[in-house]
Amino acid sequence: MNRVLLNSVFASCLVIAACTKKQAPPNPEVPVNLQIIKPRTVLYYEKIPATTRALNQVNLLPQVSGAVTGIFFTEGTKVNKGQKLYEIDERLYKAAYDQAVANLEVTKSSLVQAQQDADRYTYLNKYNAVAKQLYDHAVVTLEQAKSTVKASEQQVKTAKTNLTYATVFAPFTGTIGISQVRLGEVVTPSVTTLDTLSQDNPMAVDFIINEKNLPFFEKLQHEKTKVDSLFTLLMPDNSLYGHLGKLSIIDRAVDPQTGTIRVRLVFDNPDFYLRAGMSCVVRVHNQEAGPQLVVPNKAVVEQMGEYFVYIAKDTLIKVSPDSLKKMDKKEAAGANKPKLIAMQKKVQTGQVIGADIIIKSGIKAGDKIIVDGLQSLHDGVRITTANKVGPGGGKGGH
Repeated sequence: MNRVLLNSVFASCLVIAACTKKQAPPNPEVPVNLQIIKPRTVLYYEKIPATTRALNQVNLLPQVSGAVTGIFFTEGTKVNKGQKLYEIDERLYKAAYDQAVANLEVTKSSLVQAQQDADRYTYLNKYNAVAKQLYDHAVVTLEQAKSTVKASEQQVKTAKTNLTYATVFAPFTGTIGISQVRLGEVVTPSVTTLDTLSQDNPMAVDFIINEKNLPFFEKLQHEKTKVDSLFTLLMPDNSLYGHLGKLSIIDRAVDPQTGTIRVRLVFDNPDFYLRAGMSCVVRVHNQEAGPQLVVPNKAVVEQMGEYFVYIAKDTLIKVSPDSLKKMDKKEAAGANKPKLIAMQKKVQTGQVIGADIIIKSGIKAGDKIIVDGLQSLHDGVRITTANKVGPGGGKGGH
């Protein structure tokens, strides 16, 4: 009975081994999809985060202390240059001014008297009819009276200036914000902020660029002919702003810590859609002349911060006559014929345009780039296009 069982097991093993031996070897070729690279003209915008800023903005600070007795504007509206905005209790400053004016009149009267005395003693001194001491005293008194008048005049100017500072006027035309003080509130010079006034037409838009892009913007700044629609603006809701920007200022120096520099554009703002402090996106029109090499973004693989693509390359693998004899007819018929292999190419990438990306270097027009099936690829592996790969079969990572 045991011998029969052993024979059965042995026979089963032989059958399994025979079946295994008859199984066809796995197909070593990786199925992929290819795309021939053809240069084409592309239109794209480089998008850069930006912030709107007022070309002219000032915090309104009181120059004198006192209680706010008047507010003469509507918050958040446009005010004109020279418009009266605030009034600070001026009674003390008016009284000080009146007193200074009165003191000036007294000193002027004293000056008239000193002048008369000096003239009289000068005449008498000419004929030696007065003591020398009295003459010298009269001359000194006249000079003192003149100095007193000058000091009184300065006191009048100071009092008048303080009286003028009791009323705050708009230094330029712009939009005024929400008042930081209310009627009756006591304000202090250089401490209390009354409000903020900003110019709103035109409006500045600032953004940061890498120092590598600085020559491009410097060239634009010095070119006489400006490309239409070079700078456009996307609003916070992603809508396109209706006016074009002009390159105004490139900052004086590059930040040595970040390697960046600030650039300023100016946009007309007649409808006041732009407000200072808004986050927006500057679009810089593509200025690269000539066709570009564009590939699907999914065909690009990122490895350790570098970018690669796979291209299909024809190669011929010689098979020896002895090896041909061991092949079946189908394998022998395909031997000694060119085969496709995958070759990895390091590339320099450019602007992303939707599902595609510009390749600046690393491949050339006419190359057959692998766009699907990347998950099974490595440099030198054999590939085939006989079995199509469904879209999205790659693991592009850019």
